[in-house]
Amino acid sequence: MADAAPVVLAAPPTESTNGAAASGNQDYQNSPPGSIVSQGTEAENQGKLKTLLGILRRFIGVADIASVRFSLPSQLLEPIPNLEYWNYLDRPETFTSIGDSDDELGRFLGVLRFWFTKDLKFIKGRPCKPYNSTLGEFFRCTWDVTEALPAPPHDSRPASIRSSTNSSTKSVHSPPIRVSFLTEQTSHHPPVSAFYIDCPAKGISANGYDQISAKFTGTSIRVTPGVHNLGIFISLHNRDGESYRLTHPAAHLGGLLRGALAIYVEDICFVTCEKTKMRCILQYLGDGWLGRAKHRVEGVIYRYEGTEEDHYERIKDVPSKKILAKIDGSWMTQIYYTLTGSSEKHLLIDLDPLQIVPKTCPPPEVQLPNESRRMWEAVTKAIHEKDYGKATTLKQEIEERQRQKAAARQENGEEWVPRFFKDMHQRVGRPELSDEGKKALEGLNKGDLKLQEWAER
Repeated sequence: MADAAPVVLAAPPTESTNGAAASGNQDYQNSPPGSIVSQGTEAENQGKLKTLLGILRRFIGVADIASVRFSLPSQLLEPIPNLEYWNYLDRPETFTSIGDSDDELGRFLGVLRFWFTKDLKFIKGRPCKPYNSTLGEFFRCTWDVTEALPAPPHDSRPASIRSSTNSSTKSVHSPPIRVSFLTEQTSHHPPVSAFYIDCPAKGISANGYDQISAKFTGTSIRVTPGVHNLGIFISLHNRDGESYRLTHPAAHLGGLLRGALAIYVEDICFVTCEKTKMRCILQYLGDGWLGRAKHRVEGVIYRYEGTEEDHYERIKDVPSKKILAKIDGSWMTQIYYTLTGSSEKHLLIDLDPLQIVPKTCPPPEVQLPNESRRMWEAVTKAIHEKDYGKATTLKQEIEERQRQKAAARQENGEEWVPRFFKDMHQRVGRPELSDEGKKALEGLNKGDLKLQEWAER
């Protein structure tokens, strides 16, 4: 859950987006675009936190600091564009495997497996702040997935008599399965971006809006979904249009006073499939003041009958006769599920050995001026070289150009129109691709990465 909130931090992976390991000694010239590297010593990073805290104190009592647009000093930024950083495909093989099971409960468990890997960046990295996105900025990339995950076992019979088709052995896609990702900043006030994920080979797509609301309490930042952010919508086109809605929980960024940032989740979220009438309640449990944080999560998958009364808000309210499976574990390590009628725990996903899978972006020579990497290239280079004065100047130049364009549109009575997505008010919560968006996505799927320059409208 994210968008270009000025002061909400997020945790980048310890591995760069192109696969190169992040290192404090890594030289920018040896770091391909999109790399995330350490920008200083522990003392320097704590100094950054103190500076950030001083800025945040100005916003105590502000209802939504995500809607307040102001410019942070470049030394507080991570040298990576916001749109590049935010995607839900840290482990794309969990996405491509969602629809593989012929059993509807197996597919639902596949959706949950994807859910718990989509923000691996929070688990494997340290908090940071990417660049704010500009109106009309866009980012695109692909993953070629070779690993095929087995469908989660959905049979409650003992393992000794379970069919051999419930194998836990991984297989390999040959040729690889391509997943394409396209996102565009579709609003500046409030900051909102639309995204679309496509995997034609497996008949799976996902879309949604990323927008957050954030409030600084004085000791932490509370982040919640914005009004346009209704969750992630996944469609299984080869399963008679089966679709899922996954809502985002609220999160807290704490540790500002201690100088050791950490992300905590204490909220309830839901995964719903209207076609199969299945719903999951996931409750992220808070940790006490004493002892080590456990990052616990528990949940139930249950069958509902389509009435409002069946849409329970709390786990304890769900009648036991409706429950199909129970979920428990730590969203930072291992997640398990137990099927109704059995006491056997199944491992849904083990996050410990997983790292962020590198993405593939178009080469620099075919990127457009408003494409994220090209737009921020000079700023990124200056930050890597620790020339923060130059980086701040370059960043301010980008921001000033955006203000001038906005002023010109207002003077001429023109309304800005997204290139790749239709107006977000036409389809609440679920963005729809424009003709240009369909062409761009098809180009990603086929490897045709050239796009024509686009005159802003």
